[in-house]
Amino acid sequence: MSYHHLTISERIRIEVLSILGYSTRFIAKFLHRHHSTIARELSRNKFENNYCSTSAYNNYLKRRKNSSHSSKYNDVFSNLISEKLHENWSPEQISNALLNDKLSFKTIYNWIYIGKLKGISLLQLDQKCKK
Repeated sequence: MSYHHLTISERIRIEVLSILGYSTRFIAKFLHRHHSTIARELSRNKFENNYCSTSAYNNYLKRRKNSSHSSKYNDVFSNLISEKLHENWSPEQISNALLNDKLSFKTIYNWIYIGKLKGISLLQLDQKCKK
């Protein structure tokens, strides 16, 4: 079962139906959602026993903004990896031999693709591989 976040229009419907006194199960059936989703939404975002869709949506946006995962990227890794790539080490060698699998070679490639590593580009790596 896939999970989809509540939209602002669904939150407005929840607000209206809860003001009219409908149960969480009725609201859930009306929105084609699980009743626990509605109950959780109401309990998370009630202020003084009232649910407000706009403040609920703003709270949702704040929670989403603060929920990003932590990155392993730091200057020490960046400098070390850049140095070894300039010495013609492959990302696989760096990951296995130097970093003891603390960082996957796929992550190193991703950092190269998005330009996080100083002075390293895909073009440079490609030219080194052809030599």
